[in-house]
Amino acid sequence: MTSIDPFAGFGLGLRRAHYADFLEGEVPVDFVEVISENYMVEGGKPLRLLEEVRAKHPVILHGVSMSVGSVQGLDEDYLSRLRSLVDRIDPLWVSDHLCWTRTSAHNSHDLLPLPLTGEALGVVCDNIERAQDALGRPMLLENPSSYLTFPEDEMAEWEFLSTMAQRTGCYLLLDVNNVYVSAQNHGFSASEYIAGLPLDRVRQIHLAGHIPATEVRPITIDTHDREVCDAVWALYAETIAQTGPVATMIERDDGIPPIAELLEELDRARVIARQASHARAA
Repeated sequence: MTSIDPFAGFGLGLRRAHYADFLEGEVPVDFVEVISENYMVEGGKPLRLLEEVRAKHPVILHGVSMSVGSVQGLDEDYLSRLRSLVDRIDPLWVSDHLCWTRTSAHNSHDLLPLPLTGEALGVVCDNIERAQDALGRPMLLENPSSYLTFPEDEMAEWEFLSTMAQRTGCYLLLDVNNVYVSAQNHGFSASEYIAGLPLDRVRQIHLAGHIPATEVRPITIDTHDREVCDAVWALYAETIAQTGPVATMIERDDGIPPIAELLEELDRARVIARQASHARAA
């Protein structure tokens, strides 16, 4: 299977509110990321719009419904439709989440957590290998935000991800905000999490916003509806200093502001990455 070369660009998630910006003007980004499932149809306006954007920018396909943690295996029709989209768009890469979303009879449309056990790891690896075979390329898998743990857990999440990448040859989409959220909720060190990953397998970083915990609601919630906070920027600086140049994206799914505000955040990521690069050179 082919490898995925590093791509040191800065991009945004393509959302409906910004279609006109991308189609009618020039947006200073190196790539866009789209939710795969929104375009896994034959024909129709969304797919035509994506093809127009693809003529201007490289595209990343980011899925939310592959369900690599499903014990019954992957949905073959889903894989077929995703492969058709891949062949049509020729993305930089295809990504999804370390989670499960469905059973054979029900799709939750939510990113549900997995027990961090050897048995679950075997299921995930089998499903990733099946997906990569169907797509004819390696994938990126993203670390989810976490709000609970299982008493059956046998390893830390970074150990699970490391072994998963080693066994399957997949790459990692490192969501720095999700690491921060999970660390706040479970009391582990975000720095230890980052250091425990095979950082040479990271090809993309997500940055997003969250709702901090309060006395009334003692849990930090990943919301993607606000700007990146200073603590996540600090963790990004720490991370990009270790990974070297990789694709970085601002992810906003709700409370979507004018594109100029997102581009300001993206410029902050560029500055941090440039400072890290200068520090490494020195």
